[in-house]
Amino acid sequence: MTSQEREALIVEHLSLIKHVAHRVATRLPASVEIGDLVNAGVLGLLDAVDKFEPDRGVKFKTYAELRVRGAIIDSLRTLDWAPRSLRRRGRDLERAYGELEQKLGRPATDEEVSSALGENLEDFHALLDQLNGLSIGSFDDSFQQDDNDTLINYYPDDGSNDPHHRFEAAELTQLLAGAIEALPEKERLVLSLYYYEELTMKEIGGLLGVNESRVSQLHSKATLRLRGKLRKAIPNVEAAMELLSK
Repeated sequence: MTSQEREALIVEHLSLIKHVAHRVATRLPASVEIGDLVNAGVLGLLDAVDKFEPDRGVKFKTYAELRVRGAIIDSLRTLDWAPRSLRRRGRDLERAYGELEQKLGRPATDEEVSSALGENLEDFHALLDQLNGLSIGSFDDSFQQDDNDTLINYYPDDGSNDPHHRFEAAELTQLLAGAIEALPEKERLVLSLYYYEELTMKEIGGLLGVNESRVSQLHSKATLRLRGKLRKAIPNVEAAMELLSK
């Protein structure tokens, strides 16, 4: 790629950075500056330009968006904007969902989960609101071990053409698809509208006839259910995440 082609590719996709940064920012506290997210996104775009391999059959825009999103998520991890106590409560809630749903054989209700946590329903809903920002970036922030995040970065990488890798990745993808299918209808719909249709929380609320806060709660519950279910199903979570990152 010539320097002129590289520059043209960067200029053409600058608007992508702003788009991704604003989508991430809607789920974060006001104290997180949008400019910081954009700056991180610029680094992600430059990285995408340098590492893009056209022969892998992936469109550059798709690859660049994931690199930009990943760079922004990484920058948030560096900032450590979420209190560790909140991350711990998120893991406790994730485990509660996984254990209850394995025991009940169905999605646990708000009342059942709040009771398992020893909290009233009002405090439980407040916790869901607080946890919403921890699940930014699709399932990029899907598994947390102790106080460190392990990200799922859906982009091609070395070893992705290995038959064993393809088999295990496909198996894990099927597991995730099954977990999504088992979600309550409204939670499944919120994930679909947010991640695939790329609607905002406010737009989804308009479609469902609920306020934005309720949509955020549905999103939080959906992602927590998925994490809890996958943790129960996958003995070696970190190895699975490494697999999906390829």
